[in-house]
Amino acid sequence: MDIILLGPPGAGKGTQSARLVDHHQMRQLSTGDMLRAAVAAQTPVGLEAKAVMDRGELVSDEIVSALIDAELTAMGAGVGAIFDGYPRTEAQAVALDEILRNHGRELDHVVELAVDEDALVDRITGRFTCAKCGEGYHERHKQPEVAGVCDKCGSSEFKHRPDDNEETVRKRMQEYRAKTAPILPYYEARDIVTRVDGMASIDEVAQQIDAILS
Repeated sequence: MDIILLGPPGAGKGTQSARLVDHHQMRQLSTGDMLRAAVAAQTPVGLEAKAVMDRGELVSDEIVSALIDAELTAMGAGVGAIFDGYPRTEAQAVALDEILRNHGRELDHVVELAVDEDALVDRITGRFTCAKCGEGYHERHKQPEVAGVCDKCGSSEFKHRPDDNEETVRKRMQEYRAKTAPILPYYEARDIVTRVDGMASIDEVAQQIDAILS
């Protein structure tokens, strides 16, 4: 089964993708991760992408398509894909359909994690992590059991991401809406878009997604 998981930064796409990978043996295909891996491995596509980025230019749709095509070939037909961060335009959506067809596959679902913007701002701006082990916390919803001490490793050093502020979060929301608006009608016309409550608990969101995929 191949799906697209949509949602603004902070909506929980990464968490839900990880659960799908664990519970459904799917593969998360993040264009950013694939690009970095290809560049590091110095594959032909990676070298082409590096040359483009070194010139300060954006990687073309053709290069991204080549990355996805190579990944699907490596995965084989028995593993489902979760597309993350792609497609973002109708042209990319059409290209993805063609790539999938060439592999004897088709897109089954587009799942959007719907969020409340104000609640999402609160969720993101309050989060912080242990600087040593990366365990996540929140100023209002998940403080360490002992104040100032990480539950997991005992470290007393914590950090906030510098871009986890209200102005940046609201800008990300605007960018998300601008980027997803062009592709949603394309998939809605095929009746494969389903929205879930992205503000629910992690388990509840996972249950909603499982119900869609079952």
